[in-house]
Amino acid sequence: MTSARPPYEVFEHTADAGIIARGGTMAELFANAATGMFALMADLDRIEEREEREIEVEARDREGLMVNWLTELLYYLDAQELLFRRFEVADIDGDWLRARAFGETIDRARHVLHAGVKGVTRHLLEIAPEDGGYRARILFDI
Repeated sequence: MTSARPPYEVFEHTADAGIIARGGTMAELFANAATGMFALMADLDRIEEREEREIEVEARDREGLMVNWLTELLYYLDAQELLFRRFEVADIDGDWLRARAFGETIDRARHVLHAGVKGVTRHLLEIAPEDGGYRARILFDI
């Protein structure tokens, strides 16, 4: 995979927003997808790594695993007001993922918040090989 490409890019789609995530491995792809999603919602440079959550998700296929992974991270945002900035995917196979997410509780005085992501959609969702690594296109309800 070429190092000139960013780990994720934002793209616009009608009333939604999306990202193209890339990674040299499937684990890196899933971590970069999560980073891209949180970059849509907040300035990542202002988020400190004060808290850590261990996360496990499963699904029937890779695309479902991506949706479940990102949806689980949104649960922590909604239920515990946690913003994450870094992700370590420890184990992943076709239908199971175990990872750690690092971040902190929202501090409205310090954090710069952008559009809120309401959900992860399957519309236009694609995970494919690219340049010796992987690429994922993910669309979010905002």
